Amino acid sequence: MTEQTSSDAIAHRLRILVGRLRRRIQDASAVRGLSAPQASALARLVIAEPSSASQLAGAERVRPQSMAKTVAALHEQGLIRREADAEDARRQLLFLTDEGRAIAQGARTSREEWLASAFEERFTDAERRILDEALTLLERVVEE
Repeated sequence: MTEQTSSDAIAHRLRILVGRLRRRIQDASAVRGLSAPQASALARLVIAEPSSASQLAGAERVRPQSMAKTVAALHEQGLIRREADAEDARRQLLFLTDEGRAIAQGARTSREEWLASAFEERFTDAERRILDEALTLLERVVEE
């Protein structure tokens, strides 16, 4: 195994690449002046609605205080609404408003369109097949 194909070298390159790709995808989905954490919280709510601020913080791997600021900003913009949890009145559940759902869906579409366009413009059919095969292999990293 050469230095470039060692597990450590591959892990290093992939970590850097995933970070750069994540930032580019976030840039592609910037809508209505939302910050990256705000857009990410909206996207998370599409998947797991309703949710509490602490559940969102855990899922996004941020401090509860940071998520509280994010949630407050989304609420001020009318993108989410809060309701008391029927099982625990101390906890508030977060729901997307119609506008919040539309923005989250639009951001998701923008991300996917940007990525699909980049693949179409920068890779041949043969290269896209290789990428597809590589993704299949990489999926094993996250399987439990």
